[in-house]
Amino acid sequence: MTLKLRRWTIALSVAVLVSMTISQRLLAQDDNDQDDPPTRVARLSYLNGSVSFQPAGENDWVDAVPNRPITIGDQLWADNNSRAEVELGSAVIDLDGNTGISFLNLDDNTIQVQLSSGAINVRVRRLGRDDDFEIDTPNQAFTIEDAGRYRIEASEDGTYTVVSVREGEGEATGNGSTYTIHEGQRVTFSGTDRLNAEMDNLGGPDDFDRWCYGRYDRYEHSQSAQYLSDDVVGYADLDDNGQWAPAMGYGNVWFPRVAAGWAPYREGHWAWIDPWGWTWVDDEPWGYAPFHYGRWAFIGNRWGWIPGPREVRAVYAPALVVFVGGGGMAIGGNVAWFPLGPREVYVPSYRVSRGYLTNVNMSGTVINQTVITNVYNTTIIRNQTNITNVTYVNRGVSGAIISVPQRAFVGAQPVARAAVAVNVKEFASMPVSARVAVAPTRGSVLGLHADTAGRVKAPPVAVAQRAIIARRTPPPPPVAFAARQQQLAANPGQPIARQQMRQMEKSAPANTRVARPQIKQAPPAQPATPVMAKPGNRPGNAPGNRPGNQPAANDRPGAPENRPGNQPAQNQPGSRPNNPPSNDRPGAQDNRQVPNNRPFEQPERPEGQRPAPPQGNNQQQTPAQNNRPERPVQPDRNQPERPQPNRPDQNRPGVNRPDQNRPQANQPTPNRQNQPAPNTRPAQRPNAQQPPNNERPQNTQPPNRPEQPQPKPNQPPQRPEASRPAEPPQRNQPAARQQPKKLPPADKKEKDEKKKEEKPPNN
Repeated sequence: MTLKLRRWTIALSVAVLVSMTISQRLLAQDDNDQDDPPTRVARLSYLNGSVSFQPAGENDWVDAVPNRPITIGDQLWADNNSRAEVELGSAVIDLDGNTGISFLNLDDNTIQVQLSSGAINVRVRRLGRDDDFEIDTPNQAFTIEDAGRYRIEASEDGTYTVVSVREGEGEATGNGSTYTIHEGQRVTFSGTDRLNAEMDNLGGPDDFDRWCYGRYDRYEHSQSAQYLSDDVVGYADLDDNGQWAPAMGYGNVWFPRVAAGWAPYREGHWAWIDPWGWTWVDDEPWGYAPFHYGRWAFIGNRWGWIPGPREVRAVYAPALVVFVGGGGMAIGGNVAWFPLGPREVYVPSYRVSRGYLTNVNMSGTVINQTVITNVYNTTIIRNQTNITNVTYVNRGVSGAIISVPQRAFVGAQPVARAAVAVNVKEFASMPVSARVAVAPTRGSVLGLHADTAGRVKAPPVAVAQRAIIARRTPPPPPVAFAARQQQLAANPGQPIARQQMRQMEKSAPANTRVARPQIKQAPPAQPATPVMAKPGNRPGNAPGNRPGNQPAANDRPGAPENRPGNQPAQNQPGSRPNNPPSNDRPGAQDNRQVPNNRPFEQPERPEGQRPAPPQGNNQQQTPAQNNRPERPVQPDRNQPERPQPNRPDQNRPGVNRPDQNRPQANQPTPNRQNQPAPNTRPAQRPNAQQPPNNERPQNTQPPNRPEQPQPKPNQPPQRPEASRPAEPPQRNQPAARQQPKKLPPADKKEKDEKKKEEKPPNN
């Protein structure tokens, strides 16, 4: 009996296990439905200057709009002296000036970015085991292997890429080689047919780096992070625009600082973004997280935003609203909506699986699983867009229902400007719908600034069309909006299913595809080791034409440039980190010994010949001035001509004439008016005439001869005059004249008479 019971128990356990396995497989298949859109998108969180945007499926560029969701195929261009930031929840990408990026792939586990030209900083806060983060440039593909801070720069001509790793680790692949870059390393990859890798010192941060680090601090020290999941995009913007407070029945609620009469989903516009369809783009700087995650509630006399559970991974939604009217259309051709409240189910207008519907709702609010299942069976399986027998708490709140004319809705016009009055009693009796039955137009895709199409700054054609290297194969480029507009009009308000979209992408004619740069698959690679860079030998060693093309005042240490010769630009500092000093720039100090006959330097003199400071350009010299060597009275004819005072050899040390130009004590000099001293600098003698170049003595001093120490001005001789040995008399130069000694009158008369006696008689 016991044995039979045991066998029965084992058989029952096996049956239950098999049943659970089958259910899990069915649920897994349902959860992995290929029609599910990605659970995350990127957000244009910041822009400054001229930043342009090209939506997927379009060839025109328009002015970028903050808070615009960005996904596969979208492109950004930050023009000269401009900056932008893209936030992805677990990562942040910052763009410097003259930088263009595009998302080749963006889903739950893959981020693949194309960097055509310029410089980006990437901050990865979290990287899962199955996550892939790849940045592709014209000559390599860089894969981020760990959380950290990275900087990637692509030259404007596409010949080199610079990868700097402040924190973390990554791999660069190209042309059959793979290089591992560790923390604290900076590697320059040059060449297109052959990839050369040179490693150099990382150097300190520049202006762009410091600006990025300031942006990172907002996320790492955000007060709102303690209330929200890390995957909620835009949580850092809540800190300075509202406050958190507990509310009974709702937990922690964020209350925005807004004007009286404000209501959610009013300050912004609608845009069409595949594969989600109609998407809300808010105007407020903080207007991203509260409109794509969580729920709104009217608490007391103000609106508050209630986020989902912090421990649940956040799932992006295009707009958490319910549309009013049969099929989404209100009376008079207007479109109306109101925000979902806590514990209310969000029903997407696009096709999703049961698992997706569960995740998008359980991550946004506290809700019962049974309620989600019932809604799924009613609205998704039976394809019933109208929602019945549901009481929405915000529907009766004054000012909660927003209505605009259909043309304003489709044309991405500002809602607050186009809003019309709402009759609450009239709307109270109308059905509600999960989808608004309005087909998009090209203006819906371009968004708020559709009128700027073709009139904004865009990347150069050579940059936009340049081929890139990719390690992973990205999905095919999106089909042009014009090629799918007819099908969207046949099912107004419902996006094309992703499987059907893939078929269109594969079979679409070439003239219906959006132009995209050629993507070259990186061949199988072998591990390689970068070589140490030689000073002045790597590409981009000078700062003038570095990626981003920033002004020289904001020079980035060690940033690459395209100028031939790797010489720093004129008037640029010559001692930047990672840049060797230039010896060819006019006026630059180099590492060679400076010749002593430079006109702007005080030449070294033998002891006692230090000149007095000049008193003026044309000051008259008097006999009392003994700072200039005396000209010999009767020079020897065999000696060379005495050098002119302005010639370099007169003042150059090392010439074998130590005594010829030495002045004798108390010896008068000729009274030469308006003649400057020999040591006067040329800049101080505008009237002096320089001798011709062919008459100037050549400098025979070796260029690398060590420079002798210069005497300091007004410094007394280090050796007393009394202790100096007597100098030998100079040839053909009279001795110093002695002043006659005065005698008493009697002695003088006697001496004169003695001279007359000794004088010989005349012949």
